[in-house]
Amino acid sequence: MNSISRVIQTQNLSKVYRTRKGSTPALTKLNLEVEKGEIFGYLGPNGAGKTTTIRLLLDLIRPTGGNALIFGKESVQDSVSIRRKVGFLPGELNLWQHLTGQQVVNYAASAREGDGAMLKNASGIADRLGLDLTKRVRALSSGNKRKLGLVIAMMHTPDLLILDEPTNGLDPLLQQTFYQMMREIRNEGRTVFLSSHVLGEVQAICDRVGILRDGELKAVERVSALTHTNFQFVTIRFRDPVASSEVENVPGVSDVKADGSTLQFRLNGEWHLLLQAIRDLHVVDVRVKEPSLEDIFLTFYGEVKK
Repeated sequence: MNSISRVIQTQNLSKVYRTRKGSTPALTKLNLEVEKGEIFGYLGPNGAGKTTTIRLLLDLIRPTGGNALIFGKESVQDSVSIRRKVGFLPGELNLWQHLTGQQVVNYAASAREGDGAMLKNASGIADRLGLDLTKRVRALSSGNKRKLGLVIAMMHTPDLLILDEPTNGLDPLLQQTFYQMMREIRNEGRTVFLSSHVLGEVQAICDRVGILRDGELKAVERVSALTHTNFQFVTIRFRDPVASSEVENVPGVSDVKADGSTLQFRLNGEWHLLLQAIRDLHVVDVRVKEPSLEDIFLTFYGEVKK
């Protein structure tokens, strides 16, 4: 990847929160690169460090160590110029309760020195999301407030969208509309950095995914590679009752569960060794299930979903 194609690059980016009771590391030596024209999923449970990363990228908080480059510019020194090219949806959105959606949009457009084209674009986004801009913010549901946040983030056609849990509160049909809008942005050569704990969302639209745990980046993979991993879930039904000991010592077999004449386990690609182990048993039925992205994600946390 050359420097021209990098939209986000972090180098040992770290954040430690200090209180009277001591220090709490929130992000530890993050080294991450996001390419132009991709949808990058930043995946992890609540508290993993996703929001801290986003706040550091946008210079909303300052790093304890390391640095971040956005469009090749230093995130702290060049934060103002960077934000002109970024659309941001925070995880917790606080808006003026007494204003209408249209008034909020108008204010955001004026802050960005927008013209009629920006307001027209905002209206089009609102229509696609099914958002009534004439209602006051206080009257909007949490899902509609989320839509308003998306309108504000997208209305100026930013080169980079940074979205923190963007589909919280959206109904399934509108989630599909959101996914299509993100694909359109990617097709235009723009970039989306999307934090989420919704595995189906990441699997639906992301090109690559970074898996974050306890403030540390555990893996960065293409979604297609993650969903073509080597392990499988296998269920074998035998004619006679069978013990887990028949297969649990076979290389590549793990998480064995015996239930009468049925064995269930995870197999890491060593089919020939498994077949040798059960060659003297009467097999009635074999079922193989490919792991979902959720199954794969949970393996990084040492708790494979059964």
